[in-house]
Amino acid sequence: MKHTQYLKELGMALLAYAGILIGSISWLNSHSEMASPGRDLLALSPMLPAGLMVWVMLRQLRRMDELQRRVQLEALAMAFAGTAFISLSYGFLEGLGYPRLSMFVVWPLMAALWMLGLLLASKRYK
Repeated sequence: MKHTQYLKELGMALLAYAGILIGSISWLNSHSEMASPGRDLLALSPMLPAGLMVWVMLRQLRRMDELQRRVQLEALAMAFAGTAFISLSYGFLEGLGYPRLSMFVVWPLMAALWMLGLLLASKRYK
């Protein structure tokens, strides 16, 4: 039941994120003359449902038993350390002339490493 509730809450937050993201990008593209403070706030508006997603994930973590939390902790530690290692490595390569990467690359990298960490940590505790 709790897992179903989590997926429902996360799905709703993701839908809100997608809707606000599409709406804000469309508005900003069609109203380029908009004043800067308003543009900045509108560009950041998708972060409201993103914050809701963070809250939903933290709530789910609090619902987990100790073993599930340990698996998540190990997976997140791997994602954190792996993201730091890869981003620092690439930063040194940028100093050699490699193309600069957008900050939008960091979250997908961390998420992929989190998933890999979950697979590895889950196997460890089976």
